[in-house]
Amino acid sequence: MTSRMASSELKKNLEAEEMILTGGLKCLLPHVLRRIIRCNRLSISNTSGMAEGYKQANVVILHESLADDFEKFCHANNGPLPLLYRSKPGDWKCPTLSSDSDIRTDCLQYKIYEHGACTGSLKSLKEYSEQLKDMVTFYLGCSFSFEKAVQNAGIPIRNVEQKCNVSMYKTAVPCYSVSTFRCNLVVTMRPIPESKLEAAVLATSESKEAHGAPIHMGDPGLLGIQDLSKPDYGDPVHLHPGDIPVFWACGVTGVEAVINCRAPLAFTHSPGCMFITDLKNDNVTVRSSREVPQVRCISQDPLHYSIVSAEAAQKIKTLETLIGIDPGDRGIIHLHRQDELLKACLSISHARSVLITTGFPTHFAYEPPEENDGPPGALAIAAILQALEKEVAIVTDQRAMNLNKKIIEEAVQLGILKRPVPLLSYQRESADSALMFLCENGNPGRPRFDHLIAIERAGMAADGNYYNARKVNIKHLVDPIDELFLAAQTIPGVTTTGVGDGGNELGMGKVKDAVKKHIKDGDVIACDVEADFTIVAGVSNWGGYAIACALYILSTCEIHDRYLRKAVGFPPLEKKVIWLSALPSVTKIIITK
Repeated sequence: MTSRMASSELKKNLEAEEMILTGGLKCLLPHVLRRIIRCNRLSISNTSGMAEGYKQANVVILHESLADDFEKFCHANNGPLPLLYRSKPGDWKCPTLSSDSDIRTDCLQYKIYEHGACTGSLKSLKEYSEQLKDMVTFYLGCSFSFEKAVQNAGIPIRNVEQKCNVSMYKTAVPCYSVSTFRCNLVVTMRPIPESKLEAAVLATSESKEAHGAPIHMGDPGLLGIQDLSKPDYGDPVHLHPGDIPVFWACGVTGVEAVINCRAPLAFTHSPGCMFITDLKNDNVTVRSSREVPQVRCISQDPLHYSIVSAEAAQKIKTLETLIGIDPGDRGIIHLHRQDELLKACLSISHARSVLITTGFPTHFAYEPPEENDGPPGALAIAAILQALEKEVAIVTDQRAMNLNKKIIEEAVQLGILKRPVPLLSYQRESADSALMFLCENGNPGRPRFDHLIAIERAGMAADGNYYNARKVNIKHLVDPIDELFLAAQTIPGVTTTGVGDGGNELGMGKVKDAVKKHIKDGDVIACDVEADFTIVAGVSNWGGYAIACALYILSTCEIHDRYLRKAVGFPPLEKKVIWLSALPSVTKIIITK
């Protein structure tokens, strides 16, 4: 009886001690925490929230013959794999990260991999001490390190609130491969209130050793993640109403690389069970405008946000102001919508394939009836899209195919375009013609184009007719390309931009009320078909030139480029000369006119 009472008392004391420990883990110093972990005294499942303000690390342990290639793999993908320290073979300590550590015992849990298969979980690696003599340990930054900075910015950490591990997901984004190390990116997801998105980006962007700024904000499907409730690693974390899923590159990418390289023997930390360092996570830096990130929503279906530096955003805003000058004094200032150029170009920057349309047969009594506003701007957009290695095509009226073919051929001969742009026409043959044109086999889940741009393209008015600025109906000269923009509104992931200078152009339906109120004969000529983004310029060609220049600005913006690359691979610095040569110039503009 006495023995049972003593046993019960001991159990209670241990439980009480555990409660004290787990309640104060966030305040304990790293060396104390490592000592507790080393003694196997904790029953918690992850280190999120522990040792607040100190850096934590992912761990990968490989045979020394693989170490050089893995280090190159880390440098090639430093978003998910920021290298904090590489040990020498058989060295269980990391003196630059901690004073008294032993990597064999100082993680909560380890995983063992043999020929790419996980063969078990371990609390200690001491039984493998002999094998570890020929192995190298890599310590890689972890997003747990920036959680305190996020909380200091007034942003909740939902997984800490919910007392669970962070959610981790495999994506469809390939990392830059090095030798046998090849895998897709793994990400963590943290729900962030929409009003706090920019604050979350600011709080983490300087923590480059903890993965830095997010690599995606919005719909997980854009990363190839099908179900947030089923993470590949960690625990599901529930979103509160108004939360946006925000994704950071994750060091568990290293685990996937280990699995795919099929090494005979390798060890990693168990996801969420990090090595805690003695390094403070100090993020106090003075940012220049070049480094300050801004967040913009570029799509509602699917929900998608993008990032750009304040400096790049200001340059594009200046472009928007310049093209808004009204040489004809037609009142277009009333049609202007702020930041439409920036948001349109952010959306185009994310696009894989772009369809451009132009052509306004305002000179209906002549042959050809087209005005020269529109095609030069369309060519400027096509040229920069080619330089950015995006797919681009042009759709125009059937009667104008030969004219546009000659324009494109001459643009190639003159070096304005790198190669001919595919030229298409559209005719309505059935109710689903537009869907069949835009999507493979008419399947909205497989669009051929991500973004549609109309520049100085005759737009359909509310009565179904097409009018020039003098209120003359030119419907007989215009093919129903508006239907493509209407169909695009029903296809998730396809966004549209309209560029115009009078309100009767395709896409100007977004500002039709202002057109009717401020533009001469606006109540008749106003285009009724909306685009997601409306760029208003004094001359539509100016809008095309501004799009080309803005895309160049975005491509040379380090913050935006990293977001586009998902923080894997290298910045395409060597391509800047190619992009620059694709920009419109006075000489090119004179030639194309």
